[in-house]
Amino acid sequence: MSAALSRFQDEIYLNGALGGGVPPYPTDPSTLEEAARRVLEPGPFGYVAGGAGTGATVRANREAFDRWAIVPRMLADVSVRDTSRTILGTPMPAPLLLAPIGVLSIVHEGAEPAAARAAAALGLTTVLSTASSTPMEEVAEAAGDGPRWFQLYWSRDPDVAASMLARAQATGFTHLVVTLDTGMLGWRPNDLDQAYLPFLQSVGIANYLSDPAFRAKLAKPAEEDPFGAVAHWAGLFSNPALTWDDLAWLREHWDGPVVLKGILHPDDARRARDAGMDGIVVSNHGGRQVDGAIGALDALPTVAETVGHDVAVLFDSGVRSGADIVKALALGAQAVLVGRPYAYGLALGGEEGVRHVLRCLLAELDLTLALSGHAHVDELNPRVLVRR
Repeated sequence: MSAALSRFQDEIYLNGALGGGVPPYPTDPSTLEEAARRVLEPGPFGYVAGGAGTGATVRANREAFDRWAIVPRMLADVSVRDTSRTILGTPMPAPLLLAPIGVLSIVHEGAEPAAARAAAALGLTTVLSTASSTPMEEVAEAAGDGPRWFQLYWSRDPDVAASMLARAQATGFTHLVVTLDTGMLGWRPNDLDQAYLPFLQSVGIANYLSDPAFRAKLAKPAEEDPFGAVAHWAGLFSNPALTWDDLAWLREHWDGPVVLKGILHPDDARRARDAGMDGIVVSNHGGRQVDGAIGALDALPTVAETVGHDVAVLFDSGVRSGADIVKALALGAQAVLVGRPYAYGLALGGEEGVRHVLRCLLAELDLTLALSGHAHVDELNPRVLVRR
């Protein structure tokens, strides 16, 4: 895989030098957001790019990465690199997954199926959001043989939640990622100022509208009364009453590995381990839920140290580059989830845009690994880094 990743960089240079062709989309991750802003309407762009409150947590995520510097080492044989890992039984060519992002149809008509096809073409794992614009069965078909995990927003209606999990397992989703930090939506000025919430227009609730348990409780079919369906969805989407005792219910309704997403405190990591969960995702929801929260990367080392190798530790929130992936792996993550960058790629070019962004991330990961003096991602540890 590493040779193929390096070749992507060579292809760009050669296309430019020999044919005068430049890449169709930015290779600098810091410019993706601005490029997407230019092609999206303010509502969709603000929904994807925005954070909670003043945006302090979004900024904290990036500042946390900037506080760490990679210290390259010399004269290590890095002629052959290996970025592969197996996470909770899923072989991965690199420890990189597509984070669950809902309502992707607001940025491109290809939506979740386009992202799933792009990931599958590279052997990467898609984590599909409950709030997808496309029913999970159609996304699974688009992914083909590609690995896929399912993210659950735990409904306050247990019948609907159980039905979602049964459908996901029947459709070939192998791992369950349960988001804990969205018992209610955070204060999001970008959306509030534009009165923009796509769910209220029936966008992002496709898995509900196609779910037999959900439809059975509607007074009228959704096709006849779409507003009634949306109102019913709004009444059951969030579940702020959940507690640690409820985790046993997940084991009754899911046969595979269960991962809890949204862990930032070491005590919560410990409780997840003690409850028999298989993995955790250190995440602050990309800064979209709690304004002024700890940067996710700042939380990672302590959480990883607390649980050791007892559970798989994954990471998201603020990942923008291959160098970021190296830093997160060095600080204790076994794999990272990337979110907004691939959404921006989708906005710019659909499936091809997502594939471009993912290839850039993979290529830069491989190159950063090599140029810092490491041949395998398993060699990354805190000694690779220093605090700025």
